[in-house]
Amino acid sequence: MRIAQIAPLAEAVPPKLYGGTERVIWWLTEALVAQGHEVTLFASGDSQTSARLVAGAEKGLRLVGINDHLASLLAMLDRVLSAADQFDILHFHIDFLQFPTFRHLAGKCLTTLHGRQDFPDFWPAYRTFPEMRLVSISDDQRAPIVDANFAGTIHHGLPADLIPPGDGGDYLAFIGRISPEKRPDRAIEIARRARMKLKIAAKVDRADRDYFEREIEPLLGDPLIEFVGEIGDSAKPAFLGGARALLFPIDWPEPFGLVMIEAMAAGTPVIAWRHGSTSEVIEEGRSGFLVDGIDQAVAAVGAAARLPRAGVRAAFEQRFTADRMARDYVRLYERLLRADKPAMFGKTMIAAA
Repeated sequence: MRIAQIAPLAEAVPPKLYGGTERVIWWLTEALVAQGHEVTLFASGDSQTSARLVAGAEKGLRLVGINDHLASLLAMLDRVLSAADQFDILHFHIDFLQFPTFRHLAGKCLTTLHGRQDFPDFWPAYRTFPEMRLVSISDDQRAPIVDANFAGTIHHGLPADLIPPGDGGDYLAFIGRISPEKRPDRAIEIARRARMKLKIAAKVDRADRDYFEREIEPLLGDPLIEFVGEIGDSAKPAFLGGARALLFPIDWPEPFGLVMIEAMAAGTPVIAWRHGSTSEVIEEGRSGFLVDGIDQAVAAVGAAARLPRAGVRAAFEQRFTADRMARDYVRLYERLLRADKPAMFGKTMIAAA
């Protein structure tokens, strides 16, 4: 199959540091190539891929200081459009910007939504361009726009050999952005009450600098709390593999939560608040624990020490590998190409597989 993957231009594929969407696009692209498909990746020129790379910008725009990406994305979309007849599938990862330009090619277009959908900002696009098919990365993600034209839900996956199983250790781990919705303050409170060391590997965006300085930085003086800062892929296996558990104390409708399956790959259980996608990703008592408060989370820290790490790793291998993700997408691509009826808002009119 001839497949175009169209990535955002904020980060390289894969990203140099933070960038979950670009990382997933990379894993998907590499898995599709490994499965024998002819893949072209439209992304920044500093991306690394075994697919054919078409550069939409010289480098990832965030790291070179370009804040408004609209012009670069429009220029890239024009290149995609001019080459559209070379592909069986055009798979977009850039929200809805392509909708008006590619609606006449809707039968070969698919858009994976990577962000939260509970704000109404994007909803008019789904109603105005009902022929454009969407993929959710969790069932919970689509709940606010249940009538949009979803072709399916496909959970993320990562390469099976990317993060090997670790032996665990005597600290708790937190990875993510320092932001109110990620609730690092909860992670700190859990560690204090469990009397365990907490290592925080996190970036501080400019938008969250005030929150960090006001709410989190004063808590970092506790000897149990170690602020590691932002880490890259090379440091994740040791960081996650050496932890007793990953704390995922979110306070928002998380669309997926990539770090949960990264921890599971390391054999590290996940202790997560019951929000967003967490109940779809975590198998209670096998790969982690779902909690509704601090008391439950502290109790789960003790239970995590008794959870077999081999079972956590097995849950990852069965459900969250990049190979599985790519096979799921190929089945969906094939369904879309066989479709013989137009999609309508409120219904997904796709021929049965």
